[in-house]
Amino acid sequence: MPSKNTICLWFNNDAVDAANFYAETFPDSAVQAIHRAPGDYPAGKQGNVLTVEFTVAGIPCLGLNGGPAFQHNEAFSFQIATDDQAETDRLWNAIVSNGGQESACGWCKDRWGISWQITPRALIAAIGDPDRAAAKRAFDAMMTVGKIDIAAIEAARRG
Repeated sequence: MPSKNTICLWFNNDAVDAANFYAETFPDSAVQAIHRAPGDYPAGKQGNVLTVEFTVAGIPCLGLNGGPAFQHNEAFSFQIATDDQAETDRLWNAIVSNGGQESACGWCKDRWGISWQITPRALIAAIGDPDRAAAKRAFDAMMTVGKIDIAAIEAARRG
């Protein structure tokens, strides 16, 4: 039974590739079902993959092979909280090395144009520090990097 609330992501006929990549890369992720079109539609023909049901880090998603009409942008992103530098590096590198691109402040984009925030829990704690001067130092350090370096954030937090 599908979830009551599912994120629908539009793809240009490569939803299966994206879903498989996410399932292989992120914990608690899987491809549940692939549905083929029962008839022709604007972006495809009967028998083509129309939708893919999958989860990303426990979040239910539907990949729709809708064609090239709509592109992803940074107004939507997945934020993945990481526990340490090794997990941060692994996820960031998986996205970027698979045709993605780096951005700033822990953001990167996968080859399908989906934006990801690979966010260490240490960063969240640092910018939420009740010592607002420590939080600002950590925030300022975050603003200078692409992939988050936890040691650098913690050093900035300490001053």
